[in-house]
Amino acid sequence: MMGLIGILAFVVALLTSVMIHEAGHYFTAKHFGMKVTEFFLGFGKRIWSTQRGETEFGIKAIPAGGYCRIVGMSASEELTEADSNRAFYKASSPKRLIVLGAGSFLHFVLGFVLIFVIFFGVGTVALTSTVDQVVPCINVGAKACTTTSIPSPAKAAGILPGDKFTAINGYPVKDWNTDINVVRNSPGKTNIFSIQRGDQQLDIAITSTSYMLNGKTIGMIGVINKLGMARQPFSTSLSHTTSLTRELFTGSISSLTQLPSKVPALIRQTFGGEKRDPAGLVGVIGVAEASAQTAGNTSLAWNERIGTFLLIIASLNIFVGIFNLLPLLPLDGGHMAIAAIDGLRNLWARIRRRSNPRPIDVESLTPLTLVVFVFLAGLSLLLLAADIFNPVHFNL
Repeated sequence: MMGLIGILAFVVALLTSVMIHEAGHYFTAKHFGMKVTEFFLGFGKRIWSTQRGETEFGIKAIPAGGYCRIVGMSASEELTEADSNRAFYKASSPKRLIVLGAGSFLHFVLGFVLIFVIFFGVGTVALTSTVDQVVPCINVGAKACTTTSIPSPAKAAGILPGDKFTAINGYPVKDWNTDINVVRNSPGKTNIFSIQRGDQQLDIAITSTSYMLNGKTIGMIGVINKLGMARQPFSTSLSHTTSLTRELFTGSISSLTQLPSKVPALIRQTFGGEKRDPAGLVGVIGVAEASAQTAGNTSLAWNERIGTFLLIIASLNIFVGIFNLLPLLPLDGGHMAIAAIDGLRNLWARIRRRSNPRPIDVESLTPLTLVVFVFLAGLSLLLLAADIFNPVHFNL
């Protein structure tokens, strides 16, 4: 049941991402005065639609994407006199680039927001301020504790498992990983720890011992804290979100550059029975399966499941956003490349004091578009077969 919920949640998240992508095209096109006649989620037979002004909004039968139809996407399109000045191809290159890039931009924004929600709202696995174990003594080398061993500072001070550190030297503990640096940076010094023990609030002075780690002397009191889901402060969440988004960006770009080299392995895994590589190519069904595994993993707490699911959706949005910017038709990146070339041609014409040349007709590049389309369709079918007949197991 939970696995089905995970799949349904993924489908809803995917369609929402598509809608947000198309909304980027729609709002920027309308902002620049272009005419948008259709805004549909899905393809194929129309299931439902409604007319709002000059735009028809609706849903179609095949939930495999969506589209936003802007008048004059091709220079050869026949236009009415009323629509002539609102054609896409007649807009300046910067405006066309903004409209075309808005979809991917909102993918990145959505990915960033989802990651921020994980850190700030859901929480991530981290050391909490609650004591799990008290180290009995400070070992020297590999020796075990004996009756003559020196107790750890925490043991000597009477710290117990279950104690919760609430403040250090009067400063509230918000992030144990960061706040414990007060101890690490003061070897041999005494700090006042405020501790919640049941209904009691205690203030205990603990003098840290000096410990050599990687050639550096640090302070240590001798406690091992519990792992748990911890929310981060706003500024810390923003910093962690920026770092993780950057990692996902570079990882997605690396995956795209390696994509052609991974196709032969995918063929062997699909038809040769080789084990699927979780780090290899995965299709939509594979990602949906990962969502199902996440939702059905009873070893994870509910907030861990939500955090993992949101990370899957955020990663997918960032990857799709980058993929869509590839300078290949029919992707937005291909149309952006044409808009950029048109802009350079217009600039060269102005330098030479000539009128702007006619915009490049996208339809004249149909053969190249078909080559890319056939490759993408073939890869999609291969991924579909692999995900069905030899599904990948993510160990979530």
